[in-house]
Amino acid sequence: MIDERDYVVHDAVGLAALVRDGEVTPRELAEAAIRRIEARNGDLNAVIHPLFDKALAAADSPDLPDGPFRGVPMLLKDLWPASAGDPVHLGMAVLRDAGYTHPTDGHQVARLREAGFTFVGRTNTPELGLVATTEPLAYGPTRNPWNTGHSAGGSSGGSAAAVASGMVPVAGGDDGGGSIRIPSALCGLVGLKPSRGRVSNGPMEDESGLSVVHVLARTVRDTAALLDAQAVPFPGDTVIAPRPERPFAEAIFGKPPRRLRIGVRVDSPGDGRVEVDPECAEAALRAAALLEELGHTVEHTGPRALSDERLLANFAKTWGVSTAFALDQVGEMIGRPLTPDDVEPATWLSAERGRKTPGTDVLKTHSATQLFGRAMAAWWADGWDLLVTPTTARPAPPIGELVSTPDNVLASFINSLPYGTFTLPFNLTGQPAISVPMGQTAAGLPVGAQLAAAYGREDLLLQVAAQLEATNPWPHLAPD
Repeated sequence: MIDERDYVVHDAVGLAALVRDGEVTPRELAEAAIRRIEARNGDLNAVIHPLFDKALAAADSPDLPDGPFRGVPMLLKDLWPASAGDPVHLGMAVLRDAGYTHPTDGHQVARLREAGFTFVGRTNTPELGLVATTEPLAYGPTRNPWNTGHSAGGSSGGSAAAVASGMVPVAGGDDGGGSIRIPSALCGLVGLKPSRGRVSNGPMEDESGLSVVHVLARTVRDTAALLDAQAVPFPGDTVIAPRPERPFAEAIFGKPPRRLRIGVRVDSPGDGRVEVDPECAEAALRAAALLEELGHTVEHTGPRALSDERLLANFAKTWGVSTAFALDQVGEMIGRPLTPDDVEPATWLSAERGRKTPGTDVLKTHSATQLFGRAMAAWWADGWDLLVTPTTARPAPPIGELVSTPDNVLASFINSLPYGTFTLPFNLTGQPAISVPMGQTAAGLPVGAQLAAAYGREDLLLQVAAQLEATNPWPHLAPD
C-alpha cells in the first residue's frame, strides 16, 4: 500500500511511472485518493459526486487501458464534458433535484479514459460556471486549501482545491473566461488554457466558442503530458488547432527556447478602470524579471488592442447569449422549460438579457470579436513571442464576497470582473495562455502570473513555464 506522503508528493507522471514499474497497483492509487478525499473534503467541499466504487472497479478491471497514465486517479469538473452514467449537475439545483445523469462520455473524458485514468469523482462548480468563485446555492462554497476563509476561485474551483490539497495530482476543468487560470492562480497551481480547437469540446459543445477544456495540475510536465493525451481531434470537430512539430511533453525537456521578445503589462485591459492589487502586479513583474535573468528580452509593452474600451461589453454580450442557450439546453435535459425558480437570480437575469439581444447585435459582436482577435494577433506577428500579465487583479476573495445578494443580483458578475479582466481577452481570441505560481501575498494567499502566446504555440508557453518552474520552484501542495 502506498502511504499518504508518497502519494501526495508525486505528480501524475510520477504516479504513472510507479504503476509501470510495478511498485504500486492501480487499486492502491485509487484507495490512496479515496482516503485523501475523505480526509480533506469535509473542510474544502471540493468533491460533490464521489465515484469511489466505480473507480475501484475500473482500477481492478483487466480492461483498464494501458495508456501513459494507467491507474492514475483524477477528478472531473461537474460541468461539461460528462462522464457516462454519472451525475452532471452543472452547479444547478434543478439538475441535482432531478437526479440527472448523463448517458455518454464527452470527448475529453473519452481521451482521458484511453490514457488510463480512473475517475474518483466530480468537483464543485458555480452554476453553469458563470462566475469567478465556486459558491453555488446547490452545493455550497468550495474553500481554498491555503486559507479556508477564502474562495478557491472559479469556475474550476472544486478541481483547484482538490489538486492543491493533494486529493489527486490533476483534475479536469474548462475555461470560458479564465475558469482554469483563475482558480489555478488562487490555489498555487499550473493552469493552461489551450488554443481554441486543441482539445475537442464535443459532443455537447463545439470548438468555435469561448470555452476550451484541459486540466489543473501542480507541475508543468503534467500539464504538457495531459495535453498530449487529449489533443487528438474527433470527426466533426469544428476547429482543430495546428498539430505541434513534436509532443508537448518532449518540448519542455528539449533545449531551452531561443532568446524571446517578451512584453509585460500590469494595467488592466479594456478601459483600465479595474484596480490591480500591488501584490498581483508584483507577481507579473517577478515573472518578467526572472525571464530577463534567463536571457530573454523583456519590455513594458503589449498589444494596443488590449485597451479597446468595447472589450468587456462584447464579452458580456456573448456571455449573456451563451447563458440563455445553456438554460435552453438544460430544459431539454429535464424535459421542460426552466423557470426563474429553477436557477439562481443572477443566472436568470443574465439569460434574460441574452434573450433580448437582437440577432443583428449578436452578429455585430461576433464581427467585433473577430476584429479584436486580428488586432491582437498583429502584435505577435510583429515579432513578439509572449505577453506577461498578472493572472488576476486581486488575490483570493473571502468566502461570500463574490456572491449575489437580493439587493444586488448582479454582484457575482460585477465582483468577478477583477478576476477575469486579464484572462477573458484570450478566450475571445482563442490564443493559449497559462497561469504559473509566483509566490504568495503577505497574508499567505497564492498569486499567479499569466503568459500568453500566439495561436497554436502552447509548446512555447510550456517551455517557458518549465524554465520558470526550474528557476523559481513553487510548493506543490497547500499545507494541511
